[in-house]
Amino acid sequence: MRGAVMHAPGDVRVEERGEPRIVEPTDAILRMSATCICGSDLWPYRGVDALDGPTPMGHEYAGIVEEVGSEVTTIKPGQFVIGSFFASDNTCEICRAGYQSSCVHRVGIGTEGSQAERLRVPLADGTLVATPGVPADDLVPSLLAASDVLGTGWFGAVAAEAGPGKTVAVVGDGAVGLHGVLAAKQLGAERIIAMSRHASRQQLAREYGATDIVEERGDDGVAAIKELTNGLGAHSVIEAVGTQESMMQAIRATRPGGHVGYVGVTHGDLPGDQLFESATHLHGGPAPVRRFLPELLGLIADRTVDPGRVFDLTLPLEQAAEGYAAMDERRAIKALLTP
Repeated sequence: MRGAVMHAPGDVRVEERGEPRIVEPTDAILRMSATCICGSDLWPYRGVDALDGPTPMGHEYAGIVEEVGSEVTTIKPGQFVIGSFFASDNTCEICRAGYQSSCVHRVGIGTEGSQAERLRVPLADGTLVATPGVPADDLVPSLLAASDVLGTGWFGAVAAEAGPGKTVAVVGDGAVGLHGVLAAKQLGAERIIAMSRHASRQQLAREYGATDIVEERGDDGVAAIKELTNGLGAHSVIEAVGTQESMMQAIRATRPGGHVGYVGVTHGDLPGDQLFESATHLHGGPAPVRRFLPELLGLIADRTVDPGRVFDLTLPLEQAAEGYAAMDERRAIKALLTP
């Protein structure tokens, strides 16, 4: 089959890869309907994260089940399914507490590489959620978004305790940050401040529910948030970038006693003294997307939300390298790949 492989920073090639096969009796094989490039894929693309040789890429997926292992009982061939970037059994004590991304048996889908024509999904019964039927074509991008960026943005909002009467600030205007805005709106936040310097992303943030835009970053960004909140800071802040600067901006923009939901893949150390003095709650990490999938798929199916709008570039799988370049150069929010 054809699949995207990163050979070195800035070097993504679509080449022949081995067809996935059933390895464990709990596996499923999917024929991909759509896949995409994640902002976290840009860390190795930019050389920030090291590569250990040529690496199959991708961890977001939506598609049709072609084959299942002998112990798979709830997922059937022919179903259209979505799953999280971590496979989970959904039965262990950690999963039952709602943190499937930390399942004691978790398997990273990124090790399989979903930017390809087919994908092996371990722990299929616990990982995959089927739609009632094969969805309309125009819903596929939104369903794909639920596989990661929508679920991650949603967890960021939940972790930040966004809700009625709250002012929510969102640090980051990529797909996750924009979906954090969407989630905060759906959770009933009174005021949503999107931090963005890009006009097209600002517009989508407003359409998703942002009431205010702050273009400044760092100290100036924190000051702007304080000015909008009577000098106190936001009740809830979603951190959706992952740098030391963005994380400290989020913490400093939060009022004492407020909550930071951090879902950007963290890079850089944080100063303990500033964390101590902030008097804020910090909650985050790899989003337990599987927890939210049934609710999110329902919102997508009845067209309450349209998270697929973050895909502003659609390319055939063979042009994956252009998708990476466009996202790296911020010419695209998120690139959808069609196998």
